[in-house]
Amino acid sequence: MPLGPVMLDIAGTHLTEDDKRRLLHPLTGGVILFTRNYDNHRQLTELTRQIHALRSPHLLIAVDHEGGRVQRFREDFTRIPAMRELGKIWDKQPARARHLARQTGYVLAAELNACDVDFSFTPVLDIDHGQSGVIGDRAFHQDPHAVSDLAHQLMLGLKKGGMLAVGKHFPGHGYIQADSHLQISIDQRSYIDIEMNDLIPFQQMIDFGLAGIMPAHVIYPAVDARPAGFSTLWLQKILREQLQFEGCIFSDDLTMRGAGEFLESMLSRAQAALAAGCDMILVCNNSAGADEILNGLQWEMTATSLSRLARMHARNHSGSLTKLRENGDYVQAVREISGIGCESGDLPLQ
Repeated sequence: MPLGPVMLDIAGTHLTEDDKRRLLHPLTGGVILFTRNYDNHRQLTELTRQIHALRSPHLLIAVDHEGGRVQRFREDFTRIPAMRELGKIWDKQPARARHLARQTGYVLAAELNACDVDFSFTPVLDIDHGQSGVIGDRAFHQDPHAVSDLAHQLMLGLKKGGMLAVGKHFPGHGYIQADSHLQISIDQRSYIDIEMNDLIPFQQMIDFGLAGIMPAHVIYPAVDARPAGFSTLWLQKILREQLQFEGCIFSDDLTMRGAGEFLESMLSRAQAALAAGCDMILVCNNSAGADEILNGLQWEMTATSLSRLARMHARNHSGSLTKLRENGDYVQAVREISGIGCESGDLPLQ
């Protein structure tokens, strides 16, 4: 059964019958995991094994595992620093910051890969404009070239660990104070202002071979009245044609408030996001909405979208975390990144 265009969440640390029913639906193509799905690395590995065993090709398994506030799995995993900590090092020692960014990406990917997770939605390519609470220290830097520099190195580290990178939140979520999880988010800037700043990391990362991009649930009314993730102008004209992005476009969670005010029903959001150009849509923390989409969505996956999704499967599986900890490169990388930003006291964003 080929992969479908819908990525869903699951209830807990093991698959329920309702989970299995949804994951076996032809429209389903992936699973996104959260902190509630994790007890320890052995439980996680068993859960991912069960998910992968359901179908062939196996469903994609993803997670938001950026570091800092957004690290879903903590126990048994290395603490990943907030990306701003790498930006602080870049200000004084750019070569060291690049090295640590690559080591960070390697550790992040290798540990997830050892538990059969296919990829993380990382890196954040947003610019730190100093006024977005939801982005904040998730961003590398206020300088777009520093963001590109460090994100590129992180991507190279992810690749060494067997994973591809997914940049977010196109075309940039760092300028506004509003949190699109909770409210309508509007960025009033002109296109040229966005292009000369926030778009720079996306363009450079695309040139470096970025595999995936997640658009923001933000409205840029000077460009289009629709949020970027529902905008043919942003996704087709600008991202595909102008920036020449050929990778996979993942919607942000369609249950977020930034998407909900635009279209009321989950089915209409799903149809609009796919029609605008998303290859896969995320539906999280709303089982009724997931069922509404699975029961009502009419969508034929193109060969191009299927190829893009197939590319996102993890590579170079390194065995268990126990085996990974016998790898000298991994041990050295953990040692090097373990002290980054320890004073920040980051807490998980659930």
